[in-house]
Amino acid sequence: QGNVPLEPSYIVGQVASAPKEQNLTPLFSDGESSQGLKNDFVRNILWTFEDIHMLVGSNMPIFGGGRYPAVSLRLRDNNKPINVLTGIDYWLDNLICNVPELVMCFHVNGIVQKYEMIKTEDIPNLENSNFSTKVIKDIAQNILSFLKSNCTKEGHTYWLFKASGSDIVKLYDLTTLCEETEDKYQNPFTMPVAILLYKVACNMMLKKNQNKKHYGTIRTLLLNCLKLLDNGRHPQIIASANYMLSELFQLDEPKKEDSTDFPINGNSDESYSEEEEEMPDSDENGSYSNSSDPPDDNKAVAIIKSVGEFHFHPSHADHSRFPPPKPSCAFPVCHGTEERCRLVLNHVLEGLKSVDSSVKKEGDLPAADPSTPIPLKYEDESTSGGPECLEKQMALFLDKMGSFQKGKHSSQSGMIPGSWQYKMKLQLILKSSKAYYVLSDAAMILQKYGRALRYIKLALQCHDTYCCLCGSMLPEVLVFLCQCLTLCGDIQLMLAQNANNRAAYLEEYNYQTKEDQEILHSLHRESRCQVFAWATDLSTDLEYQLSVSCKCYEAAYEILLFSNLKKENPEQHIQVLKRMGNIRNEIGVFYMNQAAAVQTERVGNKNVSTTEQQLWKKSFSCFEEGIQNFESIDDATNAALLLCNTGRLMRICAQAHCAAEGAFKREFSPEEALYYNKAIDYYLKALRSLGTRDVHPAVWDSVNWELSTTYFTMATLQQDYAPLSRKAQEQIEKEVSEAMMKSLKYCDVDTVCDRQPLCQYRAATIHHRLASMYHSCLRNQVGDEHLRKQHRVLAELHYSKAVRLFQLLKDAPCEFLRVQLERVAFAEFQMASQNSSAGKLKTLFGALDIMTKTKGAFQLIRKELVAESEQISKDTGPTESVSQSEASGGLNKEEVLKLLSIFESRMSFLLLQSIKLLTSTKKKIGGINEEEVALKTNKQVYSLLLRATANKGLTLLERTDLLLNLLEQLTPNPAGSNGGIQ
Repeated sequence: QGNVPLEPSYIVGQVASAPKEQNLTPLFSDGESSQGLKNDFVRNILWTFEDIHMLVGSNMPIFGGGRYPAVSLRLRDNNKPINVLTGIDYWLDNLICNVPELVMCFHVNGIVQKYEMIKTEDIPNLENSNFSTKVIKDIAQNILSFLKSNCTKEGHTYWLFKASGSDIVKLYDLTTLCEETEDKYQNPFTMPVAILLYKVACNMMLKKNQNKKHYGTIRTLLLNCLKLLDNGRHPQIIASANYMLSELFQLDEPKKEDSTDFPINGNSDESYSEEEEEMPDSDENGSYSNSSDPPDDNKAVAIIKSVGEFHFHPSHADHSRFPPPKPSCAFPVCHGTEERCRLVLNHVLEGLKSVDSSVKKEGDLPAADPSTPIPLKYEDESTSGGPECLEKQMALFLDKMGSFQKGKHSSQSGMIPGSWQYKMKLQLILKSSKAYYVLSDAAMILQKYGRALRYIKLALQCHDTYCCLCGSMLPEVLVFLCQCLTLCGDIQLMLAQNANNRAAYLEEYNYQTKEDQEILHSLHRESRCQVFAWATDLSTDLEYQLSVSCKCYEAAYEILLFSNLKKENPEQHIQVLKRMGNIRNEIGVFYMNQAAAVQTERVGNKNVSTTEQQLWKKSFSCFEEGIQNFESIDDATNAALLLCNTGRLMRICAQAHCAAEGAFKREFSPEEALYYNKAIDYYLKALRSLGTRDVHPAVWDSVNWELSTTYFTMATLQQDYAPLSRKAQEQIEKEVSEAMMKSLKYCDVDTVCDRQPLCQYRAATIHHRLASMYHSCLRNQVGDEHLRKQHRVLAELHYSKAVRLFQLLKDAPCEFLRVQLERVAFAEFQMASQNSSAGKLKTLFGALDIMTKTKGAFQLIRKELVAESEQISKDTGPTESVSQSEASGGLNKEEVLKLLSIFESRMSFLLLQSIKLLTSTKKKIGGINEEEVALKTNKQVYSLLLRATANKGLTLLERTDLLLNLLEQLTPNPAGSNGGIQ
């Protein structure tokens, strides 16, 4: 078009600006002109003529608007008619650019006379410019057939030449003419072809909606462009092409194995192969070579297979002479995130090499060997400064971030701000930082925490260099920095929680690829890369790791605050605050567990140590800050969990103030009461934070259980270690009763869940303790009959409730027996105060009835004893023997033996007393039939019981069977229930 000269200097001048959508650096100024027209009108067009598909260039301006969407404009002297050659020129321009109309602007000496609209198809019929389109097409077809027959060597550059005034068209093979040159870059047509490939790729990258389906083609164009260029002569284009190649891989999108949105490989379903990666050259016969090197090193070969395959139709090909081309525009099918990121980093590295090689050095920089690994400065706890040192490092970091915001920048390599090297290196470094971030995130998902920390360290080192170079930090860059710091905090937390695999993580952390080392060397040309060193060290100290994780989140939060990014990125802000709350909970739990360990080890010293108090303060401070974090984002559930942990801390403080038993009797201290009440306050705050159980049933139930436990523990301690030196007995009993009732209030026995048996056991134990307390009060109370009656009623009430709840459980026979024996003792106490025989007899029969209701408990005990006996017979041979104590499993046999002895004693006493009373009653009134039967039964059972207790050789199982038999005889109604405790 337009007799464009072929000098390389012109072609270089016509490199289009890199597309802004891809953030590419402009290679050359936009002011250069071509025949008086700016580069804004230069474009490449795919033109189909007959069965030939051509890539042609045009610089014709096209105008449009209103009723005329596309017209071409020509300025013409009104005194000069349009000749045939000019008409053909106008017609071909419109035909190639697909413009339907031509506007002729006629002037005389520069003064416009008129405008005339001419349709493109009417141009061949203009006056003085008549020509046959068929003749033109025949001539073009002949020329194209001539080219198709002679331009057969792929990779060669041809020149179709027609001398002025000559009718002969000549074809020159320029590649063959240049074969004798020693330097392939001396070929004057290498650079124009490379620039053509680069410009086509740039234009295709501009397509926002459809560029993904052309990624394979774009990649092929850029790889071929790079093959034609010398790094020493064209570093700018090479750096830009490598950056464009890295941009083809979307790091922020998940891998789509079966995506149907767009075909990544428009020409082939095959995966990434060596052929596609290396882009092999063809031999002289047009066949494909498997070698990645050109057949002859001194040839300037430009492979443009992709250009010819844009719209390849097999029906138009002559298969006898030209076999169908193999698919070579396939985009690499990356089978994993790491492979995709590694391809990106490879292109980034090549781009960095080009930039670094082009920077003019004022002085010699210290030589660095790319093969020598750069140490990652691993430090253990002996060399690290600890959590206190982190405060200073954080302050320095924030100061430096402030200097970045003010536009300060410094480059050690001497790059000039605003130069193409400066702009390109910034983009390459940011791209590498994002690639390392994605690699770190992928390693985190795979639980390769050492590798994840290494990658996030590299990402932050890249970001550090970017900050040193960049005059002003863009909001999206700051948000990305927050994401990096947040991920770094996550990794440090996971390393702290998985300390057992520290050796494996350390090995992963210290490993480096050659590619990573070379990128680091390029970064070190600009900065020391130590701003984020505090965040990425792999320490062996658990406290230090947790503190580093917390500082990472705090740094991310500070960046969001002082950069005013909180409103624009609410999701990021919420995520950072959640992580801050979580890590402060983790640190608080860590200090709380340390305090509990110190408390356990404190044996000789009765007083609370200073170390414990400091750990309490640290833990409390962390919990308090974490609660504030969660409350600031209205996260009621997590706030409730931290309040619950704070309550647990208060309980540990209370346990630490328990005075050890010594010269004086142990009493429930005021410090214990203070901390238990504080714990209760925090649990109540947690419930208020949740509001209702519907918000989070599991957390609600957990807080209720902990609150019930706190009330129960406090009441139990007050009951067992009554502070009689400070309070009256009546006040203590009142406080115990109130605490027990509150514990019952928060102990949900009705909701069916995993914790229901525990709640039932807790409630039964509370009723048992309350009954025992009122029983004791009744024994000690003298004088006030009304109060005695009240205590008696309360004792009976709580004993009956305790029995009912223990009957629901299948694993508490001993507790049930103990309650029933206390009830028997309560009946004996009442009988002692009775004077009439009838009243005593009634009480005795009531006590015996209580004993008969223990059959279910003895059946459960017998069941466990039989199961243990069968297990022993399986596990031991005929000559082996196992003692009862060794064979005891879930059943506490010592407790059973103790209860069994008490039970036999009380049963013997009650039977004896009943026999005496029944005998005296029979003598007085002559006897009654029912009482005679009862007397006979009691005598028989009493006789059997005496003989059994006298026999010391009976086993526990035999004694249990005997008692079950005796209770069966005493039971008035033999028909009983088969399940549970009766």
